[in-house]
Amino acid sequence: MAMDRRVFLVLLLAGCADTSPQGPLTVISPAPPPPAPSPPPPTMPAPTPQTPVPAGELAFDTWMQDFRGRALAAGLSPDLLNRELSGVIPDPRVISLDTRQPEFSKPVGDYIRGVSSEDRVTVGRNKREQLAFLLEIEARYGVPRDILLAVWAMESAFGQLQGNFDVVRSMVSLAADGRRRAWAEGELIAALKLIDSGEVTRAQLKGSWAGAMGQTQFIPTSFRATAVDFDGDGRRDIWGSDADALASAANLLTRGGWKRNVGWAKEVILPPGFDYSVTEGPREVPAWWEARGVRRADGLPWTAQDAASPAMLILPAGAAGPAFLALPNHFAIRTYNNSTSYALGIGLLADRFAGGAAPITPWPVETPLSMSDRMAAQIALARVGFNPGPADGVIGAGTRRALRAWQQSQQLPSDGYLSNDMVARLKAQAGISP
Repeated sequence: MAMDRRVFLVLLLAGCADTSPQGPLTVISPAPPPPAPSPPPPTMPAPTPQTPVPAGELAFDTWMQDFRGRALAAGLSPDLLNRELSGVIPDPRVISLDTRQPEFSKPVGDYIRGVSSEDRVTVGRNKREQLAFLLEIEARYGVPRDILLAVWAMESAFGQLQGNFDVVRSMVSLAADGRRRAWAEGELIAALKLIDSGEVTRAQLKGSWAGAMGQTQFIPTSFRATAVDFDGDGRRDIWGSDADALASAANLLTRGGWKRNVGWAKEVILPPGFDYSVTEGPREVPAWWEARGVRRADGLPWTAQDAASPAMLILPAGAAGPAFLALPNHFAIRTYNNSTSYALGIGLLADRFAGGAAPITPWPVETPLSMSDRMAAQIALARVGFNPGPADGVIGAGTRRALRAWQQSQQLPSDGYLSNDMVARLKAQAGISP
């Protein structure tokens, strides 16, 4: 049964919106004339109550009207906007999922173990040998087939799970919510331009809750800029063509800075007493790190290309977990999804496809942090003078940078890792109740 539009939007937005009535003034009915001068006139009837327009609906309608102006300025026609946006309302599932992305909320060890399941590794190794066009794509773009297979596996289970969300509605939902408004509006405009061009239909624009489409999950702007027709049928079909989807991924990574014949990262072992504050800091060639006692975990030498490449130290699970020197191609992977965990997942899965093993240092066993704990830690960091950025529960680079500075001030290992212990210490110092 379709939900009434006003009720839907109250449920979605009333929690953060101004709920004061904003409807028209109530008209008071006139009093009847008195029958005679002596008796008092009857009491004037009370105003008839009227249902106010829900504040959430007002907020959405205001955003939509403002967005239409920006869309028109971007070159979209009124007819297109009327046709594609008429009746569109936010999807509450999208708003909920936006705060629960596993790359930012799940313990990294659990995330990597899920990424590199034995079943997935087996399928990837089989496809590595079966799909001849992979070598052609690798030769043209310089991106190894194992990296492309890892992207394919993680983004859509090798094309099997492409998502069934209406991309236009997803972008409307994220834009109206406001957390990533500018980005979502840009993607919405790009999706509408794709429809307007005739290259794809609205029905074809299906994808994930975040608007990522096809076998390699391209957002609309990436599709317009980097999708390619590799199989030569005259269409850029990332939904139905394996070759188009993987070549498009290779093109995106190349444009994102992928360097031919350079690695993505290597696991390293840190010496006792290491200064963890340099984590996610300087980008220096491996010899610079070796001079500070950092050694490759596998004991192998660096290739000439890797030895000449700047590398950043990352500690995705803190000082207790594996350490990596991230080479330039790690950051090229992050043009796909700007998450350290995601880039690690792609790289480590690619290594497994090529016959490599899991990291030598085991991932620590961790208890997942709740959204409230992650937000409380960010609020606490700000209160004690270390600005992490918005208290949104996403533990990104800004939060880790602030956490390292705070850890250093407390003479703790400044690895930037938010554990349950760090949350408790922060809340205690900032006066936030457990």
